[in-house]
Amino acid sequence: MTAAFVAAGLGIIPGIAQAADPVPVAAGVAEAIAKASTSEGFHSPADRTIRTTLPTATEGKAKANSETAAPQKAQAARTEQAAPAQNAEAAPTEQAALDAGANPALAVDVSGTSYTAHGIELTALITSADFALDIVIDWGDGKTDTVTAQGNYELHHSHTYDKSGEYQVQVKVTDTANAVQATNGGAFLTPGADFTPHTPTRLLDTRNGTGAAVGKVPGQGSARVKVAGNASVPAGVTAVALNVTVTETVDSGHVTVWPGTGYDRPNTSNLNYTAGRSVPNMVIVPVGEDGYVELFNGGWQPVDLIADVTGYFTRASASGYTSMTPARFVDTREGVGTARGKLAARSAFTTRIGGLQGVPQNIKAVALNVTVTEPEGPGHMTAFSGTGPVPTASNLNFVPGQTVANAVIVPVAEDGTIKIFNGAWSPTHVVVDVVGYYSPDSKAAFLPFTPFRTLDTREEAYGWPGGRFRAREYITQGFTPEAATGVEAYVLNATVTETRGTGFLSVAPSPYALPAEGEPAAPAGPRPVSSTLNWTTGDTVPNLVQASDGDHGVITFWNQGHEDADLVLDVFGVYQTKCPPGGRARARATLAPFGLRRGRQDAVASRCRPWVCRCGGPVWRRRQNKGMTGRHECVPATPGKGVSVGSSRVAA
Repeated sequence: MTAAFVAAGLGIIPGIAQAADPVPVAAGVAEAIAKASTSEGFHSPADRTIRTTLPTATEGKAKANSETAAPQKAQAARTEQAAPAQNAEAAPTEQAALDAGANPALAVDVSGTSYTAHGIELTALITSADFALDIVIDWGDGKTDTVTAQGNYELHHSHTYDKSGEYQVQVKVTDTANAVQATNGGAFLTPGADFTPHTPTRLLDTRNGTGAAVGKVPGQGSARVKVAGNASVPAGVTAVALNVTVTETVDSGHVTVWPGTGYDRPNTSNLNYTAGRSVPNMVIVPVGEDGYVELFNGGWQPVDLIADVTGYFTRASASGYTSMTPARFVDTREGVGTARGKLAARSAFTTRIGGLQGVPQNIKAVALNVTVTEPEGPGHMTAFSGTGPVPTASNLNFVPGQTVANAVIVPVAEDGTIKIFNGAWSPTHVVVDVVGYYSPDSKAAFLPFTPFRTLDTREEAYGWPGGRFRAREYITQGFTPEAATGVEAYVLNATVTETRGTGFLSVAPSPYALPAEGEPAAPAGPRPVSSTLNWTTGDTVPNLVQASDGDHGVITFWNQGHEDADLVLDVFGVYQTKCPPGGRARARATLAPFGLRRGRQDAVASRCRPWVCRCGGPVWRRRQNKGMTGRHECVPATPGKGVSVGSSRVAA
């Protein structure tokens, strides 16, 4: 079977898909989400309270009387005669009101932090004499909440913002009886970051001295790349999307990209290479506080390194992310999305993404997996906006006869189009799969992780019992723990190694929930036809995967080859969205198309475990649905019940 057929998912004889050995829920995900979404927040102590004296009720009544009183001399005379007695009686009362009206203790201590990409947890400690208080929380986004209290009061409230950004939060406490008001607050910056596409621009090329000194990066050495403040990337950028290429290799090795100074280099890799190959891979990496990222050559021989920026993330309102089940938009072998036939040398085609196959028209960028197959000569491929000149940057490199795929994030033109340019001097076929898109209406913000490994089939580790990733089988792994909510997709790096034949890897959300311990394995979902990465005999191939976890928090990895291989998975971050209105979380259960199990009709919904939601309100848990309605709701959680993070098992 040729690699060309493998890339398209064609020519494969359908069979019964088998699951590989059990893999536990990905360890470390819950902790990584909690760490990434916990912001420094703000704290404004009580001594910063601004006190304001309000117009008193007495002053208001006096003014009204002066405007409406009738000039009745008899009444005035009686009033003047009674005045001394009334004044004598009123004097101590007015003095008491003045003393109480000062309410000298009235103050508010305000602090805000977060445990989600868009959320804030507010705590206000109010000090007051024993008077009724009206409290208004201004969240800074045009929305407010009101609370009433009496005397000293400890307030805990949460709120979820529609978009990433900085918001001025203010707590205003009013003591109406004594005509005094206390105000305090601070600036809150959401932990989640939104994406801004960037015209592909080269930041580093050690072959010609772009961004660093001319010369190869030595084995076990590093190259530092300035990102913030470079090529119109703003200061304050939190993460960057780079296409990293290693070339002029003379031995095997790997490349690791990380924030650099002040950070420990992770024990994960972003791309792997062998002698004589140029290997690209998309990387989404946090930017260091100094505005740099660092590229480490994990091999023992020098290599040249190239880095092209395609976009960046900031904690300001821009474009959020929406994941998709991978969908094929272009295949030049079949005439899908463009003319049928190989893309000619040094030429480009335009294809529409916005407005097709569920992708909205107003997208700003698109996440693709681009595959080159059956190339007749060496070259490179570049994806870019449907308008504008061809950039000097490249997205993937290839040699004659090679089938190679790479993840790409591409700016989209106003008319919803992108272009694909063949930089080779020979024709080639091109396949384009869409895995997600960025738009102002998309709600998911990016939270970067310190990278960690969740699976390596070469080792009896990470819960894997040992053994290879068997041909034509799949591995299903639970990713989203029950304590995490609002996950849209994970940023993974998938590497296939120790290959014995041609094949390709597919990644897709599972349409089924994980069964409880001791229950039969869930059936396999439909076998995907899209490819995430392709390999031939002896290859080690990495690729970035922006993988949706579907409705159940479960991702399936398919070995679409006819020979065994090994699979390595590293996690680099998560896209987290806000909960739907009313504090309700996305139900991680849906009705199954196959409801017969153990001789009775049963919905998948009925065997889903409870899980919690912390978005926009108190702690909630999902109430299990025992029937076939497929409805799910969040109800107040009982502490210590309905939460069993990390206890799930994956179907065999």
